[in-house]
This record gives sequence, structure tokens and C-alpha cells, in this order.
Amino acid sequence: MKETTMYEIGHLINGETSLQGKAKQDIYNPSTGQADGQVWLAGETEVADAIAAAERAFPAWRNTEPVKRARIIQQFKVLLEANADRIVELIGQEHGKISHDALGELKRGIENVEYAGYVPELLKGEYSKNAGPGIDTWSEMQPLGVVAGITPFNFPAMVPLWMYPMAIACGNTFVLKPSEQDPASALFIAQLALEAGLPEGVLNVVNGDKDAVGQLLTDDRVKAVSFVGSTPIAKSIYSTANAHGKRCQALGGAKNHAIVLPDADMDNASSALIGAAFGSSGERCMAISVAVAVGDECADRLVAELQTKMKDLKVGAYSNPDNDFGPLISKAHHEKVSAYVDGAETQGAVVVVDGRQASDPQYPDGYYFGGTLLDRVTTGMTCYQEEIFGPVLCIVRCPTLDDAMALIDDHIYGNGTCLFTRDGEAARYFSDRIQVGMVGINVPLPVPIASHSFGGWKQSLFGDLSAYGPDAVRFYTQRKTITQRWPSSSVREGASFSFPS
Repeated sequence: MKETTMYEIGHLINGETSLQGKAKQDIYNPSTGQADGQVWLAGETEVADAIAAAERAFPAWRNTEPVKRARIIQQFKVLLEANADRIVELIGQEHGKISHDALGELKRGIENVEYAGYVPELLKGEYSKNAGPGIDTWSEMQPLGVVAGITPFNFPAMVPLWMYPMAIACGNTFVLKPSEQDPASALFIAQLALEAGLPEGVLNVVNGDKDAVGQLLTDDRVKAVSFVGSTPIAKSIYSTANAHGKRCQALGGAKNHAIVLPDADMDNASSALIGAAFGSSGERCMAISVAVAVGDECADRLVAELQTKMKDLKVGAYSNPDNDFGPLISKAHHEKVSAYVDGAETQGAVVVVDGRQASDPQYPDGYYFGGTLLDRVTTGMTCYQEEIFGPVLCIVRCPTLDDAMALIDDHIYGNGTCLFTRDGEAARYFSDRIQVGMVGINVPLPVPIASHSFGGWKQSLFGDLSAYGPDAVRFYTQRKTITQRWPSSSVREGASFSFPS
């Protein structure tokens, strides 16, 4: 791993980098457990300046032709691809994500940038000629104004790219508040957007804590807020934004279940589950954290396959591309995940594979947690009820498919789910009836492509519209319908008191 010197991360306001704020906070490298940098936390002045810059930039940007906005977005995509190695390194340093995983994150973000580049087509409204006698009617998708995004630590590059490329392509201006735990990649990528040709003030980045979030939620100049994070915070964000008259989409937590039927290809299913449960150290809202095996025989086979394959898992520093996954984000989160496993064991779960003692000999202070497999988990256990957000896979045993589906439907979360089977009838039955927003059949991470939309059900999403894709166009615009008539100047008309039809 490269030696690093202490660096500072500030804000991007009106096209200029700002190193100031109310305080500085350390940025830790999770692979080493050492603080390598510091981030300035925005005070009231910095947040207000960012909002003001976005407000000033809005009129001209709103009136910029969609095709010109699209060309800037397309150039932004080119710069993201050209700077991929640098972005991957920044993600690794501050998040701990292995390079192959960080590159996958970036590529999925670039897909959303590419989709936003089609905005002239996406913004076309509807037109009806002669909707009435000599009357034409059409709709327009107009931008909202200043909008904001609040993004989490686990995808510091991808989640912001879910938000602002489409928002600004639609004619809005944007204020991004990324996670203060790993802000470097988000700031670097935003600077690339300016390099691509975004005018000053169209995209601004403020790093900060809950005070900065609160200011964005209550300032009248911010018209909409998009958020990704835990469910308790998502619920609070949504309530506060709505109370202040803002449009809001708030994506929350998850407890994603995979059902394994006895007819499944157990070799493929177990391999898929290992990647889905432990990839990115389980720190992703689409991670599979519960595998529901239908029947004890199926469960025994699944546990045996998983136990064997987990022996080969490689956990270590982000800088070694041979590692499968890296450390957890922080010491505090490491302790939290450990407590979940401790509690599961106390409550009666069987710890088949224990990752609590994982380490990287080269970096003994890193926040490493190995893949952990818990069998005989029941619905009353805390490890089942709550989102662990770590490399822990719970095995639950059920007698039938309907019983397994009932578990999923009864859970407070409804983000993603999948079914492993060779039975097409069972797959169709499952996908049609399950109460979850994103469903996979033999696909453990059913993350929609950029031309579809990402969003769960129940307490995994607060708001009517999902993230990115077609829903993003709807979220970042408001429909205006215009009805027009040009009456003859030679014919006088009297007043009509009937409702028009």
C-alpha cells in the first residue's frame, strides 16, 4: 500500500474549492485503521453559499437547450472513464473496497450518466392537436430548481451518480452532501463534471454532518431532496422534507432474503450467495443477508456447500486485488457487527463459520471482519430482525415455499429478494406474489439497469418515486400542461358558464 500524507477535503461551491467550515474531522483508512486525511465540515455559511450559488445558476441552466446539457453529460462520462483508476484508488483508500469491486461500483454509476445523456428524448412531453375546437394541448416536463442529494458511505461514487447527472440534465441545479466518512471520490468526480463543461454553480458539494443535512431540508430554496441511508434516518429525512413542502425520495435499509428450493443448482446457488452476502463486506443495501432453505435436507446441503467454499475467502487491504473483500468502514461499525454475531450466538444460532477474528497481518489495526455463517436462525433473533450491514449470512429453515415467502412479506423491509430454483412455475408464482420491490430469479443481486428504476417497498423506500431511471425524470421535473386557442378576431363570442367539455 502506498504511503500517504495527511490531506484535506473541502467543498465545491460555485466552481471553487473551499477549505473552511465549522470544524475538521478525521478521515480513516479502514484497511490500516489510521487517519490519513481530514474533511472540513460545512457550517451554516458554507451550506447557504452553496444553495445561493445553485439558485443563481438555475435560470440560465434551465434555459440551456437539453441537447447542450446532454453533450456536457456525455463529456462527463468520457472523463469518468478516463479517470477510473484514480477514482477506484480514492474509493479504496477511504472505504476499503477492493479495486475490482470499486470499479464495478463506478461502472454502474457511469451507466446512469450515460442514461442521463439521452435527456432530450426523455424530456419530450405529450401533444394533442384539436383537443377541442381549435384548441391544442400539450405537456412539458419542467425542472424544479435547486435540488439536493444526501448520500451514504457505502457507495461514495455510484449513489451520487444516481442523482445529480439526471437532475442537472433535466435543468435543475444541485447541492450534494456526501458521507463525511469517505468524501474524496465524490468531490473528485464533481470536479470532473465541471471540467466537462458544467457552468459554475450548477453542481455544488458541501461536506458536513447532520447540521448541514438539516439546513438543506429546511431551506425554502431547496425544492427536492434525494436520500440514501438507514431506515430511521430515511424516515426522518422524508418527514422533515415534507413538513417543509419539499419533494422527497428517501431510500432506507434492507433485509434481503434469498429462498433456496430443493431443486436449485446448489453449486451455483451457494457461489452466488457467497458473492451476494460478502461482497463489499456486506455493506450494501442489496446484500443478501438471509438465505431461507426450504426443507432440512436442502438446508443441510446449502450449509455444507457454503462452509466449504467460505474457507477460500480472502479478506484484506483494498490495495490487493486478489482479496475478495476488504475491511468494514470504521472501528465503531466493526464493534456493532461483532455484537450482532455475539447476540445471535447467545440467542441460539449456530456459528458455522466465524469471521470475528479476521485480520490482515500487514495491517493489524484494520477493521477486518471475515465472512460469517449463522445457521438455525429464527425470526425472533435480533440478527434476523435488524440490518447488520456486514459480511454475515443467516440461514433460516422453512418447510414450504409459501412459509418462506410469508417470512419475507412479514418483514418490515422490502428492498430486494431472489429465488434459486429450476422450476419455472415456482419462479413465476414467487415473482408475482412476493411483496418486495426488486426481485431476482437465480440472480442474487437484482439491481436494475440504468434504464429501469431502483427502489424497494415498505420501510425500504419513503416516497412515491424510485431512484434513477424513468422515475428520476419524474422526480426531478414537474409536469406543466398548456391548453392554447387562438380565436378569430372577426368573430365575437359571448361568455360561457358551462364547464368546458
